[in-house]
Amino acid sequence: MPATTPVDPAITIGAVERETGLSKDVLRMWERRYGFPRPLRDGNGERAYDVADVAKLRVIKRLMDTGVRPGKIIGLDAYALDALAEARTPARQESAATSLERDVLHKLRTHDVAGLATLLATLLLRQGVQRFVQATVAPLNRAVGDAWMRGELAVFEEHLYTEQVQLTLRGAIHGLARHDGSPRLLLTTLPGEPHALGLLMVEALVAPEGARCVSLGPQTPIGDIRAAALAHRVQIVALSFSAGFPLRQASEGLTRLRAQLPPRLALWAGGALTQRLRRVPAGVTLLPDLDAALDALRDPRAHGGVADASGLAP
Repeated sequence: MPATTPVDPAITIGAVERETGLSKDVLRMWERRYGFPRPLRDGNGERAYDVADVAKLRVIKRLMDTGVRPGKIIGLDAYALDALAEARTPARQESAATSLERDVLHKLRTHDVAGLATLLATLLLRQGVQRFVQATVAPLNRAVGDAWMRGELAVFEEHLYTEQVQLTLRGAIHGLARHDGSPRLLLTTLPGEPHALGLLMVEALVAPEGARCVSLGPQTPIGDIRAAALAHRVQIVALSFSAGFPLRQASEGLTRLRAQLPPRLALWAGGALTQRLRRVPAGVTLLPDLDAALDALRDPRAHGGVADASGLAP
């Protein structure tokens, strides 16, 4: 049980979730399963975390994003975790970074929000929405993620980047002509997956192809996904998974959702996690990259429910 000693200043569980990217449910589960983190209680009896535990949680999240299972590292001390993170983080190669990546990272470090927004809008106008997603947003996501993992960006700076890209994509999608044809896609994530950028990238990529997208945003319960899919009469349900989402939870969630959807509905799973998902639930099409999403969209066989995912899984 957590200690009842009051903490001042208190780092609330909500603040830890925002700071580390680990959900409240994950934090509580680790507390029960591993005895870490070790929250105290504030004056209102709410969980309160100390700075050292939050710093350790951030490093653990960094390692999870490279494919490390939390149960294998959660017992390590801060020094060992930092050493492991350094060993697994892509080495900094300033000369290999594009001028665009350096420019975006500089704007984030100097908190030039207006400059970043203008740069993204200019690139979108110059490239068009599909090329912007594939040639600009995808590599920038990797560059910003790598910089965060190296400790070169603060959490709020990484969040700022994500928010500006999302605003840019939403504006682009809003400006596209609306199609009422086929296929119709339902876009969302499972509970515990708060990242919505992947959903916007997919929508911006497939909408110019004539697809009609219904986005529920992130973290939709499985029963509600099924209800929405039937209500909107979609042909495809597409889920996005970030690299840090638990593998077992993803596999179990996809299996449960597939069982609840009519066989005629296709179920797609995309995002960084799918590159590590070795056991593909029957009837699920894996989309490990953006090109695979476009290929599946253009292939009528991938719109018909229980599709063959063997050619899309790594």
